[in-house]
Amino acid sequence: METLIVLFGAFTLTLLIIWITSKRLELRFSGRVAMALMLVFTAISHFVFTKGMTMMIPFLPWPNVIVIFTGVIELIAAIGILLPTTKVLTGKLLILFYILLFPANIYAAIHNINLRTADYTGDGASYLWVRIPMQLLFISWVYFSTIKNQKSK
Repeated sequence: METLIVLFGAFTLTLLIIWITSKRLELRFSGRVAMALMLVFTAISHFVFTKGMTMMIPFLPWPNVIVIFTGVIELIAAIGILLPTTKVLTGKLLILFYILLFPANIYAAIHNINLRTADYTGDGASYLWVRIPMQLLFISWVYFSTIKNQKSK
């Protein structure tokens, strides 16, 4: 839920700042700023809660490396989504990234993994029911703020 607070809070604040300073409504730019801030927030989680996140992917080799690497990918995507020349490509790759992360979220829900305490006391199926719409929201958010009606170069 913290990710949604960061996403919607940053979006609202960015919209407000732009509106106050320029009297323009910059939905796509505000969406990209909000997604970038959320990506930084989630990347930090990869470094702080590495042990819990590795529990989500025991079926992959080198789970610690993968968790750290995906955190780095999120930091790079946070930059790429803000740059005019890379936002479309970053958006496409970020959508693929979110799709590839989905099996780990399903595994975490099925096995009741609590990422913060790195144990099996999580919310289980309720986590999955929240995570599915969140993943779809993130994918849609990236699509509408980076790809839709944009000309790729």
